[in-house]
Parts: sequence; C-alpha cells; structure tokens
Amino acid sequence: MKIGSTAVLALALAGLLVHGAPADAAEIKVVSVTGMRIVLEDAGPQFERASGHKLAIQYGLLLQLKDTIDSGVFDLAVSTGPITAHLTKENRLVANTRAEIARVGIGVSIRAGTPNKPDISTVEGFKRALLNAKSISYTKGSAAGTYIAGMLEKLGIAKELEPKTKLMGGGGQNPKAVAAGEVELGLSIISDILPIAGAELLGPFPRELQNYVVVSVGVGTGAKEPEAARAAIAFLKTPAAMAVFKSKGYEPITP
Repeated sequence: MKIGSTAVLALALAGLLVHGAPADAAEIKVVSVTGMRIVLEDAGPQFERASGHKLAIQYGLLLQLKDTIDSGVFDLAVSTGPITAHLTKENRLVANTRAEIARVGIGVSIRAGTPNKPDISTVEGFKRALLNAKSISYTKGSAAGTYIAGMLEKLGIAKELEPKTKLMGGGGQNPKAVAAGEVELGLSIISDILPIAGAELLGPFPRELQNYVVVSVGVGTGAKEPEAARAAIAFLKTPAAMAVFKSKGYEPITP
C-alpha cells in the first residue's frame, strides 16, 4: 500500500512525540496573514513540541508582507486562497505544496450586553441594521474587507454608509473598536470576533451574502527549510491542529 507524502509527514510528527526532536531541528520562516495569529499562537507551539522545529512568524496584511515575499526569504506562507494562488502563479510558492486548510465566514460584532439587537438573518434585515447603525467598520486591504466593500456597492448602500464607515487594520481591530464603544457594528471574519472580550457575535452574514475566507498554505520557492515547512503543512492537517481551528471559529476543509 502506498502512503502519500502528507501522511508520511504526519506519521513522522506523531513519532517525534514519542521519540523526541530530530537533531537537525530547523527555524522555519513563516509569513502569515494577521487573521491566522489566533490559530498559530495555539497550534504553533504544538508543532514545535512535536517536531523540534521553531517557527519564526511575521504577521501582516499582504502589502505589509510584500517586501519579504518579493525577497523570497521565507519558507512557508499562510494566507488566503486567492493570494496563495497568485503567489504560485508568480513562482513565489512551490505549486505542489499549495493546500487549502480551513475556512471562516464573515460576521457582525456588537458590544456585549447591547439590548434590542437587530436581526441580520435576512438580506433586508442586514441592510436595515447597517443603515440604522451610528457607525460601522471593516478592514481595509484584507480579503474580507475587499469583499465587504464590493458587497455594499452591490447592495446599493455604500454611498449612504460612507460617512459613518471606519476602515481598520487587521488583527481584530474591528471587534476591539466595538468593545471599546468606538464603533456600533464591526464587520469582520468570525474568528476575529470570538476572542475579543466586550464584543460578541451578533451573527454571520445572511446566507445569500456570506463569503468565506479560505486559509491556504504553500512552501516558498526560495525556502531554506523546505522539508521542515512541508512538515508544518502536514501538522496543520492533523486532528490536533483542526481542533484549534474549530475552537477559533474556522471550518476544516477536507479533501
């Protein structure tokens, strides 16, 4: 029976838990979108303990990571599906290492304890809630933020919302602003909302408007530690890593 390379790496990692770290432990240079911080902060140390390798992670939006990506001085990219597809096309990632790991939907955050919460389960209710809100926010330059901007245009309410819309950076800034009372409704991926004290998930976007941000990974074509990076990808597909994804609001993508 033939065993795929991913399965071999996963088995090897499992073995390391018993037999200890390899002598040739590596430092894996990772570039990652900010939204994956909450996952990697939990899953990363698990991988490090299992493999003996170390993760050196640089977080940011695509524009913030551009110099590092263009230089090719990274081993592993953790980003969204369209970005990793583009990087593969531009020969920044090794094509046969690119894999989709998990996905997360977009939702609306509201300050915890807010009475008379609006119903956003329908398209009309969603539009009404945004139009009635004193302020809204979403992330400028992220995959979710780009989608939201286009969605508001299609709904025909972008111009009306513009005076009360605040554009934020990544890393949970939208729900943090909601928790602080600076914004009434924050629009962001659900995984950014769940860990923020003082904010709560009002609900996901209506089904007709929902869009998923897909977490995709790949090994850099200029990687100095390509095998260690492949091992990290294999770990992200294990049940232990998937449990972390689920706890942060992500849905695993199974082949």
